[in-house]
Amino acid sequence: MDIGIDQIGFYTPNKFVDMVDLANARNQDPNKFLIGIGQDRMAVADKTQDAVSMGINATAEYLDQVDLEQLGLLIFATESGIDQSKSASLFVKEALNLPARIRTFEIKEACFALTASLQVARDYVRAHPHHSAMIIGSDIARYGLATAGEVTQGAGAISMLIKENPAIIALEDGHTSHSENINDFWRPNNLATAVVDGHYSRDVYLDFFKSTFKPFLAEKQLQVSDFAGICYHLPYTKMGYKAHKIAIEGQDDETVKRLSDNFQLSAKYSRQVGNIYTASLYMSVLSLLENGDLEAGDRIGFFSYGSGAMAEFFSGKVVAGYQKRLRPALHARMLKERIRLGVGQYEDIFTEGLENLPENVEFTSDANHGTWYLAGQEGYVRQYKQK
Repeated sequence: MDIGIDQIGFYTPNKFVDMVDLANARNQDPNKFLIGIGQDRMAVADKTQDAVSMGINATAEYLDQVDLEQLGLLIFATESGIDQSKSASLFVKEALNLPARIRTFEIKEACFALTASLQVARDYVRAHPHHSAMIIGSDIARYGLATAGEVTQGAGAISMLIKENPAIIALEDGHTSHSENINDFWRPNNLATAVVDGHYSRDVYLDFFKSTFKPFLAEKQLQVSDFAGICYHLPYTKMGYKAHKIAIEGQDDETVKRLSDNFQLSAKYSRQVGNIYTASLYMSVLSLLENGDLEAGDRIGFFSYGSGAMAEFFSGKVVAGYQKRLRPALHARMLKERIRLGVGQYEDIFTEGLENLPENVEFTSDANHGTWYLAGQEGYVRQYKQK
């Protein structure tokens, strides 16, 4: 029985900062950001967008294509949770009027959490083959103004429907994992921004790639040339490129060109959005699917990494007719129609985002019609509305 990705929804807020503007404001050579980090724009979430509202928007994109009678599981993956106890998935479930019988919860493991959700969802469908599972990864990456990590911030969400006989990607059996208790990145409860050792995190990321990629090839008796593309967790695109160079080392010219071309296509959305933590790998997958030219049966590799740290490598094959399930024009319009912020405007929004919501407050949104947004808080209960 084939199980895998049947639908993919994508959302990013309607504001961004251009990396040239940010570099100039920080007295940096723009190429340090554009080439050295590999980012062109950085999505900015204002006070009306949080992990929940972005997750709702990403899911609403394909909800009319879901058989709600079959839906049995909803998992929300995030490291930008809005409550120490209550799952963000319950807010999504209420907003989208999903059936009460659905099992639902939240998963946290840094940027690995959406992959953990995918594996749980896959096992659920395997045990309940006539049911489907919905998984959402949604995050706002914050490191601080004028910090080394500032250029690797971002905001966005990916939502996926997992079911048997999927229309986009059929997951293959097997995976290789590696985990260690390390301190490359974390965010204590009393901090609104992350603590990160950038150079250490880069080195761990690459070590964990080596510890999962080559063992996966050996276990599955595959060659690098058997992949049409390899997608990576992209906290910033240059990080993934460093792992990509390890993957293609010593390969024939045809394999190097194919994988390198597809890496660039998989990084297109990341260059425009930035780091979205749990969903970054799957934004890379979507970018390749919507900007590439894959054929039925093409194998895609997935490298998932979450600081702290957990990594996994697995694979899937593209399903015939997958293009019919994608919405590249919608996503291109969403990215194109965003508002370009001045650096001062971005700094004001960032600073406001670090503050706790007042007990009773009401917000209005400048997003497009139909967009879900955080409308405020009443008695410490967040309110979500559709514009």
